[in-house]
Amino acid sequence: MELETLLLRVIPYILGGVPVTLQLTALSFTLGLLLGSLLAAARIFGRQPITALVTGYIEFFRGTPLLVQIFFIYFGLPALGIRFDPFTAAMLAIGFNSGAYQAEILRSAIKGIPEEQFLSAESLGLTTGQIYRHVIFPQALRIATPALVNELVALVKYTSLASIIGVAELFRKTEYMVSYTFRPEIYLISAAIYLAICVPASQLSKKLETRFAIPGYRRALV
Repeated sequence: MELETLLLRVIPYILGGVPVTLQLTALSFTLGLLLGSLLAAARIFGRQPITALVTGYIEFFRGTPLLVQIFFIYFGLPALGIRFDPFTAAMLAIGFNSGAYQAEILRSAIKGIPEEQFLSAESLGLTTGQIYRHVIFPQALRIATPALVNELVALVKYTSLASIIGVAELFRKTEYMVSYTFRPEIYLISAAIYLAICVPASQLSKKLETRFAIPGYRRALV
């Protein structure tokens, strides 16, 4: 098969997996952000045994391979009567995994906020929940934005693991075409598409770091 003919057949088919990849990334990141926000708050402001449970969750998902987590949710949970379709299983596994990492990102950002912020909020009569929701979390989110964008970029690449359970995302579509044409160089097309997605997102991280920087924050850290 001539190269031009091959590209005309292969590229449109592989690009058909991009929307699935982006949807899986967006949903997993959103789930991870929600979990990460709750876990970070619980780890900082919670009491035993909640903090121990949260720490255990974070260490488990950060200390075990994501592929094992995907397999457990898709193949293991049915033994307990809990079944998910491949896309949902992959989204939950990646989201739960990302939540553990985002929790640490947000916890680090919260720890970087001056203690005077907490004391001032307490002096106004705000509860711990109100302080976190209205004062601390908005600032922590701005501080953590570059790291969170980096996590989002990483999730784009992690979605390729969903192919192992049959999710027809970008990499799965690539594997289909390689099997059909016996042309392993098609993997380079897939790599180029991942680059086209991830590189602009990485550049966006640098712009967001400047845009959402808290005035005087860097100066306060010196």
